Amino acid sequence: MSGFVFAQWNFHTAYFKIHINGNGYITSMKNATVQPNQEFSPDDKPSPLLCLYNSGENQYYYPLKATYNAATRKMILRYANGAAATVLIEPKNEKYLRLTLLSLAGRKGIDNIQWGPVHTSITNILGEMLGVARDTSVDVNYAIGLLSLNDATTGGSATTVGGIAPFEYLIHSPDTKRFPLQPDLHEGQFFTIGGNGISDVAFYSHPEEYYRIMYGNAAGVDSMGRISIVQHATDRQKPKNIFFSLMPKMGANKPVHQELKPIPGVDYIGSKVALWGAPDTIALMTIIRNIVLSEELPYPVLNGKWVKDPARYVPDVLWNGKTYDSAVSYTAQLGFKGIEGWSLGEYYPNRSDNGNIPLTIPFASGKKPISVLTDESNAKGIVFGLHTLQNFLQHRISSDVSPVPNDSLCYLQKRILKQNIDAADTAIVIDNPDYLDEIAGWEGHPADANIIKIGKELIHYMGVTKTQPYTLLHVKRGYWGTAAAAHNAGSTVYKLQTNCYRGLVPDIFLQDQYADYYANVFKKQGMHYIDFDGEEGLFYQGYGEYSAKRFYRRLFAAVRRNGIGLVRVTGATLSGGSWYYHSIWNVGGGEHMYNNKTRSWGIEGKDLRNVTFGNYFPSTFGGNFSLTPTSTVQDYENIEALSVGSGVTYVLDLSQSSVEACPQKYEIFKAIRTWENARAANAFPRTVKKMLSNINRQFHLEQIDNNTWKLSEVKSSGSDFLVMLKRAKGY
Repeated sequence: MSGFVFAQWNFHTAYFKIHINGNGYITSMKNATVQPNQEFSPDDKPSPLLCLYNSGENQYYYPLKATYNAATRKMILRYANGAAATVLIEPKNEKYLRLTLLSLAGRKGIDNIQWGPVHTSITNILGEMLGVARDTSVDVNYAIGLLSLNDATTGGSATTVGGIAPFEYLIHSPDTKRFPLQPDLHEGQFFTIGGNGISDVAFYSHPEEYYRIMYGNAAGVDSMGRISIVQHATDRQKPKNIFFSLMPKMGANKPVHQELKPIPGVDYIGSKVALWGAPDTIALMTIIRNIVLSEELPYPVLNGKWVKDPARYVPDVLWNGKTYDSAVSYTAQLGFKGIEGWSLGEYYPNRSDNGNIPLTIPFASGKKPISVLTDESNAKGIVFGLHTLQNFLQHRISSDVSPVPNDSLCYLQKRILKQNIDAADTAIVIDNPDYLDEIAGWEGHPADANIIKIGKELIHYMGVTKTQPYTLLHVKRGYWGTAAAAHNAGSTVYKLQTNCYRGLVPDIFLQDQYADYYANVFKKQGMHYIDFDGEEGLFYQGYGEYSAKRFYRRLFAAVRRNGIGLVRVTGATLSGGSWYYHSIWNVGGGEHMYNNKTRSWGIEGKDLRNVTFGNYFPSTFGGNFSLTPTSTVQDYENIEALSVGSGVTYVLDLSQSSVEACPQKYEIFKAIRTWENARAANAFPRTVKKMLSNINRQFHLEQIDNNTWKLSEVKSSGSDFLVMLKRAKGY
């Protein structure tokens, strides 16, 4: 027992001090950079270091007693059910505390563990993907985070269904003086998103700042607006049943029952998190960046710098032209680094083409392979990519659907065929009718994809009898071009999961193969950019953030094996699982995001801005700002000033015809390139960025030489010089 003590313990970094009591609770969290140290642990809410959860009994177990061995850095936490957890606590690089669950004795019935919740007194900005509480005020300037360090550990509490939080609005005011709540609202309430559950633009329906749309649950608030942060890990080695929808309160996306396949080797033992605190102004580049590098987490770069570095928040081009002859030239003149081939339409994957996708690029001289364009773009340091439906497996496109369906298609329910049937029988009797009257999957419930699979045959049906013999109704055999066949009693009947576009979905293991497939697409097409639309498809298997982490880790590993360098990734959604891998999140567009004429945010733009800002990720104007005959240089100086000042990217909507119709096109290109050169040089100090983020002011930037820029304010009376900007060291 040498080294053990039974009282209370202090741990610290250069920026953060915590105190853990003899019951295993954090009772103090202080800012170590100020005197006196400011306290952020609420007196009435101590934070359990580690909780246990039995989902079968819906029972939490909180630590009762803690012992700590300073020599081994191991803390043993004991619980009312007799369990004992051993946690390794390691200060790392003076930046963070790494917490690792080494073992759990007496784990019977415990299928989840939970780090925290770590309760804070911070009421300003929450980061629900990463798990962070931020006070961005000048007076406080402090953040506390609980960051997942491996794939098995995901955001949110142990009670999270489907591995991902519901997509809905949280009531939380980041500043009660500026944004007081309506009398009928209170902190911590949840409301459904807007619309009918189908139109993504309509989801964003509340302009008020205190309606905070949520893309995760690694952070939340209590009735006083105080932010708590939490991570958890699950034993995925056993089958499980869930009742899930990403948008459970929307009629078009009602929850469905789903059986989860066990995943061998994925357990909560070994779960790791980084607990940190630091001044908010240095949190991203000094703390989180250090954690990512030290823990060998994904670290995509652009021009040698981490893509999360605000100096690399670079816009791209959204090419809408009928031909692509000028796409690379225009992009180079802008100083941008990426092109999305939007006018090529949505691409659905088909593994049978092995990456030799049947798309060509239209030029004035005719259609040519994608590699013709990527050869030109890559030579100029510009990446090109496609708009894809990530894991959507469609009839007439995917060889995994028809004519011979893959045995690793994702299913919702598994039943047993009770009677022999021949190839023409439509009376299909199953052993259990439960949940088979639910129509297709949770997203959109597409009736024409309400499908079962027996052997290698897909069968469409609608409904099931409620009395024995339990018989499927309105049966269509040999669906989607599969071969109708005889099946013996005792055969397994799979009710298949669907995507929102009336197609099917790979299971978690087949999805691994799609990660490899996309790596082949990159290699064979010379592509280094991709827009994964339908990215919520990574949640269809029921594993949520874990599925996203698993897919992207596999993709990036396959990309490295293929000898490909930079891969620039964006997608339809963002989560704690994809945050590490995505470079940008350029979704939406037009006035729903930002109107440059009125210089105002749309509701969707406001919502996504608040999500990204809270999680240290580049915000976006979406696809926007097409050149017109009346476009002016000042229009685009205004866009770039706000982009730099507020940390916002966008995709500039271009075509050859729209550019050529703009009389000031070359002057506009030069102005944008000037701002982008200065951004890449990290030439804008924090004080200047704050000034640029004021949408009521207009600015002009002039490049003096390769390392110097002159910033002026544009007024009706002329321009007033403000400051000379210099290239930052290392940029």
